[in-house]
Amino acid sequence: MPIYEYECKACCHRLEKLQRLGAEPLTICPACDQPSLGRLVSAAGFRLAGGGWYETDFKTGNKKNLAAGGETATASDTSDKGGTAA
Repeated sequence: MPIYEYECKACCHRLEKLQRLGAEPLTICPACDQPSLGRLVSAAGFRLAGGGWYETDFKTGNKKNLAAGGETATASDTSDKGGTAA
């Protein structure tokens, strides 16, 4: 479930609320009881950056960075998985 941020237009109170995707947005401010809450647009709590952890962290030997170098898998690379080289 995502965490939504809200701000009251009447008293500027801010809050976060864990809600289902299909849940109706909150409208009543818990601080001043006015129907002036608005949902804010905010950045995600994480960011995927760089070439990807999957390319460098779990590959070994000559299998690293295959996509970046334009290399293709060799017969020895695919023999571990039961496949054939193309």
